[in-house]
Amino acid sequence: MYTAVMKPPAKVVLATDHAGFALKEAVKAHLTKKGIDVVDSGTFSEEPVDYPAIIRKGCGAVLEYSAMGVIFGGSGIGESIAANKVRGIRAARCSTPEDAKLCRAHNDANVLSLGGRTVDPKIALEMVDIFLTTDFEGGRHQKRIDDLESEMCQ
Repeated sequence: MYTAVMKPPAKVVLATDHAGFALKEAVKAHLTKKGIDVVDSGTFSEEPVDYPAIIRKGCGAVLEYSAMGVIFGGSGIGESIAANKVRGIRAARCSTPEDAKLCRAHNDANVLSLGGRTVDPKIALEMVDIFLTTDFEGGRHQKRIDDLESEMCQ
């Protein structure tokens, strides 16, 4: 399967709860090293917090900046659910590099969700790179994206 490779975005939004904080910091350093502008929507420590408001804030920034986002939690599952409640966000919780590739290529995901307690940091960085450089294939997939964004989903 051919997947188009795009240039990494200039800006990426990050958001996490306490369980994903360490992985967020690793991803932030990785992206900054690559010269990507990072918008950090929090949280800023491992002090326990509830994720829904932080994830909504991060997703709002994704939409405001027309950026891509990476969100984190213990598993990334709850965070992806919260993110997908925000109209215009298509978040995918990924656990493999192939997941990261397919969520972009076939689903035009604009937010990647990762589990700080479930994903090895080296694999996470690989997934972030793949996610940020894989282009949406469009074609037969566009009809499905249009359906997901339709009023019927409301």
